[in-house]
Amino acid sequence: MEFDFNPKKKKETLNKTIRFPKDLADRIDRIAAFKDSYFSTFVVDICEQAVNELEFKYGVKAVNDPDEK
Repeated sequence: MEFDFNPKKKKETLNKTIRFPKDLADRIDRIAAFKDSYFSTFVVDICEQAVNELEFKYGVKAVNDPDEK
């Protein structure tokens, strides 16, 4: 799985609380800093890409499509 990281996206947001293992959080911080971005932006991007891939793989649509009837 290859992630295409895009730190410039802007979307409506919702606050959630999640606990990360310290070593994983440190790794994410280093990658986000390398990409001149923030921890949360990186996490949102990789989660979105993973969800999209899983939706495709399993034929599950996690987002309600307003055009779908």
